[in-house]
Amino acid sequence: MIIGQYNYNLDPKKRLTIPTKFRGVLGDGAVLTRGIDGCLFLYPQKQWNELADKLSKLPLSQSNARSFARVMLAGAMDVKLDSLGRILIPDYLKEYAQLDKKVVIAGLYDRVEIWDEERWQKYGQTTDAQVGDIADGLKELGI
Repeated sequence: MIIGQYNYNLDPKKRLTIPTKFRGVLGDGAVLTRGIDGCLFLYPQKQWNELADKLSKLPLSQSNARSFARVMLAGAMDVKLDSLGRILIPDYLKEYAQLDKKVVIAGLYDRVEIWDEERWQKYGQTTDAQVGDIADGLKELGI
Protein backbone atom coordinates (compact mmCIF):
# COMPACT_ATOMS: atom_id res chain seq x y z
CA MET A 1 0.00 0.00 0.00
CA ILE A 2 1.29 3.45 -0.95
CA ILE A 3 0.25 6.24 1.43
CA GLY A 4 1.72 9.46 2.77
CA GLN A 5 2.79 12.90 1.56
CA TYR A 6 6.38 14.05 1.07
CA ASN A 7 8.09 17.19 -0.19
CA TYR A 8 11.13 16.89 -2.44
CA ASN A 9 13.05 18.99 -4.94
CA LEU A 10 13.38 18.28 -8.64
CA ASP A 11 17.08 18.60 -9.41
CA PRO A 12 18.47 20.57 -12.39
CA LYS A 13 18.79 17.32 -14.38
CA LYS A 14 15.02 16.64 -13.91
CA ARG A 15 15.60 13.79 -11.45
CA LEU A 16 13.19 13.29 -8.59
CA THR A 17 13.94 11.28 -5.48
CA ILE A 18 11.18 8.84 -4.61
CA PRO A 19 10.50 8.44 -0.86
CA THR A 20 12.22 5.39 0.61
CA LYS A 21 8.85 4.11 1.86
CA PHE A 22 7.58 3.85 -1.76
CA ARG A 23 10.66 2.29 -3.36
CA GLY A 24 9.95 -1.29 -2.31
CA VAL A 25 6.47 -1.16 -3.84
CA LEU A 26 7.79 0.33 -7.07
CA GLY A 27 10.52 -2.31 -7.33
CA ASP A 28 12.99 -2.09 -10.15
CA GLY A 29 10.61 -0.36 -12.52
CA ALA A 30 7.43 1.63 -12.74
CA VAL A 31 5.38 3.61 -15.23
CA LEU A 32 5.07 7.39 -15.18
CA THR A 33 2.20 9.02 -17.04
CA ARG A 34 -0.06 12.04 -17.21
CA GLY A 35 -2.43 12.15 -14.29
CA ILE A 36 -5.74 13.83 -13.65
CA ASP A 37 -6.06 17.33 -12.16
CA GLY A 38 -2.64 18.42 -13.45
CA CYS A 39 -0.37 15.93 -11.71
CA LEU A 40 1.63 12.89 -12.80
CA PHE A 41 0.78 9.31 -11.89
CA LEU A 42 3.53 6.83 -11.04
CA TYR A 43 2.33 3.22 -11.03
CA PRO A 44 4.07 0.06 -9.89
CA GLN A 45 4.39 -2.21 -12.93
CA LYS A 46 1.69 -4.65 -11.75
CA GLN A 47 -0.93 -1.93 -11.20
CA TRP A 48 0.00 -0.29 -14.50
CA ASN A 49 -0.49 -3.57 -16.38
CA GLU A 50 -3.95 -3.97 -14.81
CA LEU A 51 -4.93 -0.40 -15.73
CA ALA A 52 -3.54 -0.66 -19.27
CA ASP A 53 -5.50 -3.88 -19.77
CA LYS A 54 -8.72 -2.11 -18.72
CA LEU A 55 -7.94 0.84 -20.99
CA SER A 56 -7.34 -1.45 -23.94
CA LYS A 57 -10.86 -2.85 -23.49
CA LEU A 58 -12.62 0.52 -23.60
CA PRO A 59 -14.97 0.87 -26.59
CA LEU A 60 -13.29 2.54 -29.56
CA SER A 61 -16.66 3.91 -30.62
CA GLN A 62 -16.78 6.30 -27.63
CA SER A 63 -14.71 9.45 -28.03
CA ASN A 64 -14.24 9.93 -24.27
CA ALA A 65 -12.85 6.40 -23.96
CA ARG A 66 -10.44 6.97 -26.88
CA SER A 67 -9.32 10.30 -25.46
CA PHE A 68 -8.69 8.97 -21.97
CA ALA A 69 -6.76 5.98 -23.30
CA ARG A 70 -4.59 8.32 -25.41
CA VAL A 71 -3.84 10.57 -22.46
CA MET A 72 -2.87 7.68 -20.21
CA LEU A 73 -1.17 5.31 -22.64
CA ALA A 74 0.54 7.61 -25.13
CA GLY A 75 1.81 9.77 -22.29
CA ALA A 76 3.27 6.83 -20.39
CA MET A 77 6.94 6.07 -19.93
CA ASP A 78 8.77 3.21 -18.25
CA VAL A 79 11.06 4.52 -15.50
CA LYS A 80 13.70 2.85 -13.37
CA LEU A 81 14.89 4.03 -9.99
CA ASP A 82 18.61 4.72 -9.97
CA SER A 83 20.90 3.69 -7.10
CA LEU A 84 19.80 6.78 -5.13
CA GLY A 85 16.08 6.10 -5.63
CA ARG A 86 15.57 8.80 -8.27
CA ILE A 87 13.57 8.78 -11.49
CA LEU A 88 14.03 11.00 -14.50
CA ILE A 89 11.02 13.16 -15.41
CA PRO A 90 10.92 13.67 -19.20
CA ASP A 91 10.33 17.20 -20.49
CA TYR A 92 6.82 16.55 -21.83
CA LEU A 93 5.62 15.26 -18.45
CA LYS A 94 7.44 18.00 -16.53
CA GLU A 95 5.66 20.57 -18.69
CA TYR A 96 2.28 18.80 -18.42
CA ALA A 97 2.38 18.89 -14.61
CA GLN A 98 4.05 22.32 -14.58
CA LEU A 99 6.69 20.96 -12.24
CA ASP A 100 9.07 23.53 -10.86
CA LYS A 101 11.75 22.85 -8.28
CA LYS A 102 9.50 22.08 -5.30
CA VAL A 103 7.43 18.92 -5.70
CA VAL A 104 4.92 17.05 -3.55
CA ILE A 105 4.86 13.26 -3.78
CA ALA A 106 1.62 11.74 -2.49
CA GLY A 107 0.83 8.06 -2.06
CA LEU A 108 -2.71 7.07 -3.02
CA TYR A 109 -2.96 3.36 -2.24
CA ASP A 110 -2.04 1.87 -5.64
CA ARG A 111 -0.20 4.79 -7.23
CA VAL A 112 1.97 7.80 -6.51
CA GLU A 113 0.92 11.30 -7.55
CA ILE A 114 3.58 13.88 -8.33
CA TRP A 115 2.50 17.52 -8.02
CA ASP A 116 4.09 20.91 -8.35
CA GLU A 117 4.04 22.18 -4.76
CA GLU A 118 2.13 25.37 -5.57
CA ARG A 119 -0.53 23.48 -7.55
CA TRP A 120 -0.85 20.97 -4.70
CA GLN A 121 -1.42 23.76 -2.20
CA LYS A 122 -4.10 25.34 -4.39
CA TYR A 123 -5.78 21.99 -4.92
CA GLY A 124 -5.66 21.26 -1.20
CA GLN A 125 -7.48 24.46 -0.23
CA THR A 126 -10.75 22.59 0.07
CA THR A 127 -13.20 23.96 2.61
CA ASP A 128 -14.93 21.82 5.22
CA ALA A 129 -18.21 22.31 3.36
CA GLN A 130 -16.65 21.04 0.12
CA VAL A 131 -15.25 17.98 1.91
CA GLY A 132 -18.74 17.32 3.29
CA ASP A 133 -20.25 17.61 -0.19
CA ILE A 134 -17.64 15.22 -1.58
CA ALA A 135 -18.31 12.73 1.21
CA ASP A 136 -22.07 12.96 0.63
CA GLY A 137 -21.53 12.21 -3.05
CA LEU A 138 -19.54 9.09 -2.19
CA LYS A 139 -22.40 7.55 -0.22
CA GLU A 140 -23.80 6.10 -3.44
CA LEU A 141 -20.51 4.24 -3.87
CA GLY A 142 -20.84 2.73 -0.43
CA ILE A 143 -18.15 4.87 1.19
